[in-house]
Amino acid sequence: MHRRVFLKGAGAATALSVGSWYAYDRGVFSVGEGPAYEPWKDWRGDSSEGPLALVHAAILAASPHNTQPWRFRVADSFVELYIDPKRNVGALDPFLREEHLGIGCALENLMLAARANGYAATAALMPGILSSNSAQSRSELVARVDLAPGTREKSELYDAIPRRHTNRSSYERHSPLPKDFLSGLSQLPNEEPNVRLFLFTGEADHQRIVKVSSAANIELYSDPCVAAASEQWIRWQWKEVQRSRDGLTIDAFGLSPMAAAAAKAMPVQLLNRIASKSQSTGYQDRMLTAPLIGFIAVRDRYDRVQCLEAGRVWQRAHLFATARGIAARPCNEAVEMVDHERMRGRAPRCLSQLAEITGDPTWQPTFVFLMGYSTEAAHASPRRSVQASLNA
Repeated sequence: MHRRVFLKGAGAATALSVGSWYAYDRGVFSVGEGPAYEPWKDWRGDSSEGPLALVHAAILAASPHNTQPWRFRVADSFVELYIDPKRNVGALDPFLREEHLGIGCALENLMLAARANGYAATAALMPGILSSNSAQSRSELVARVDLAPGTREKSELYDAIPRRHTNRSSYERHSPLPKDFLSGLSQLPNEEPNVRLFLFTGEADHQRIVKVSSAANIELYSDPCVAAASEQWIRWQWKEVQRSRDGLTIDAFGLSPMAAAAAKAMPVQLLNRIASKSQSTGYQDRMLTAPLIGFIAVRDRYDRVQCLEAGRVWQRAHLFATARGIAARPCNEAVEMVDHERMRGRAPRCLSQLAEITGDPTWQPTFVFLMGYSTEAAHASPRRSVQASLNA
């Protein structure tokens, strides 16, 4: 989404001209602070909470536009995960495919936390075929984790949970990732037979992927329904961040500290005007700084179980990268365009373009990501509390 990069060139003059009281009110000096960020500090939970402690880790998972579309039902011997269809990005995700990926991310965190807390955990995923999000109106069970006494097994992925943040800054283009990292990354889907990783490190492949992604980005956000659905999850104001505890924030846009401070000080109306005038070239340039572009592919992108499994692999991959000091972010416009074309009954042009890139049409890309060494530190995103995430 190119509005995430438009502020890169914002000058520091605005921030410097703001009085300290005004800057404080806008959160200029409060990055990662306040109630919206408390879940990152108590992420291990308390052993006295039993299985509820696992939810503390689960709610820190990735999700599209930080919608946090999960609900949990907790009992002494199991945890159930439900999708909340009201927490979605509308026309951008018409089949709730990405929301199911987010549930898969939460499931992966929960499974890691279960082992770290001494549970033997077994996950059962509910089968189904994804349909239009307008067809779903209430919370629906998508996974159940049965718990039994087991051995405590902490791992580097579990320890990386509180440090995993989406990094939307530019990356160091000429700093290739280590071969042993790429080898380890490629093996992460081994437990999921219907999921495969495609890893691209060559310039020619990157140019092809960026061309498809950039065109999809422009077309998607020229649709007023897509733009409006996305915009409702942008939290421009600090008070709104603390109130909603979800969505995309200025601090998470990958800006330099000075540019972020300047953006926070601007009136919302001005921010929106600048965003509307932003150019796609910045989006392309930022994608091309990544030394690695990856696809997570499945056999059927609208099979619910495979969506959940793909989400688990993305969470695993991001934690794996975090543990090794490598930044990562999603870049999903191309696969979102596949949904867009399907929803409107159009020829699957983008699907064909992705198949040409992978060279294997039997695998359908459902998630695109970038990895590399970042030029700016990533910041935490706001989170709803555990209690707010429990199923009523």
